[in-house]
Amino acid sequence: MKKYDVYGIGAAIVDIEVVVNDHFLSKNKVEKGIMTLVDEERQHQLINALTSQKTPVKRNCGGSACNSIVAASSFGSKTFYSGKVADDWEGDFFVKDLNAAGVDFHNAAASDGTTGKCLVMITQDAERTLNTFLGVSIDITFQEVDTISLENSKWLYMEGYLVTDKARTDVAINAMACAKQKGVKTSLSLSDPYVVKVFSESLKSVIGEGIDLLFCNTDEARRFTGTHTVEAAANVLKQYAKTFVITRGPGGSLTYDGHQLIHTPGVSTNAVDTNGAGDMFAGSFLYAISSGHDYAWAARFANTTAALVVGQFGTRIEAIEYISLKQQFNI
Repeated sequence: MKKYDVYGIGAAIVDIEVVVNDHFLSKNKVEKGIMTLVDEERQHQLINALTSQKTPVKRNCGGSACNSIVAASSFGSKTFYSGKVADDWEGDFFVKDLNAAGVDFHNAAASDGTTGKCLVMITQDAERTLNTFLGVSIDITFQEVDTISLENSKWLYMEGYLVTDKARTDVAINAMACAKQKGVKTSLSLSDPYVVKVFSESLKSVIGEGIDLLFCNTDEARRFTGTHTVEAAANVLKQYAKTFVITRGPGGSLTYDGHQLIHTPGVSTNAVDTNGAGDMFAGSFLYAISSGHDYAWAARFANTTAALVVGQFGTRIEAIEYISLKQQFNI
């Protein structure tokens, strides 16, 4: 019996989520709808520019894979997370917030420097625009990977954002090799169309001869496979993963369980904030399959949880909503 259901690796950053308008993005020369890596000075400029606006703010431990691990933990999975934080206020906040969500964190000492932060800007059309200062998370090494806990996990889950430089790509490659050697099932999210466009070869080097489960959305699937339709992308993805899920926003999801393609309709919602929807989907899906449910059930469940996130501000849902979902799905 393994101790953990899911072991996650990714950037350990504090998410700061705010509401802005399109004028703010254009005035500050922010490209809408994508993740952009910025330096600390640029992020400070944007945060300072926000001080004149009365904008809702949410702050929590974040990063794509972290959000997924928190979701899985909140539904009942036993989870572990690896990322690098600094010995500063944000680093302390990150670890405490993560532990409060029931997630174990590695024991490697915090380092000098600054903990990463992601400024998440939400516009009225529910689109999310990310400006990320990675801080010390960019310096993650294999030292931050607790191999004993990894070996004692059912699944490894990593975010595609790890591959934006060679050193972190090597960490991902080594973690994937370790998991495969120890019989841990492997999963990866492509994370962002920008990452796929620029770092496709690095993603393929992490995947190696194939992984057990791949998560992506429609745009990422098409870019990664060089195809123009979801159906064509699905055929190519079989070369890289035994199973996969392509999320389609309001259109639901397309899941391949290793035998058949499963079309699962979306769940109607009034979109408020799309940030975190894919992270919640992946975390919910991993919770479902590590608990013994099949892929069709997992897709229905994850579509429902993702719709809840889209219908509110922030990347998390309230504790009462986790309880309600469990009742709805007879968990």
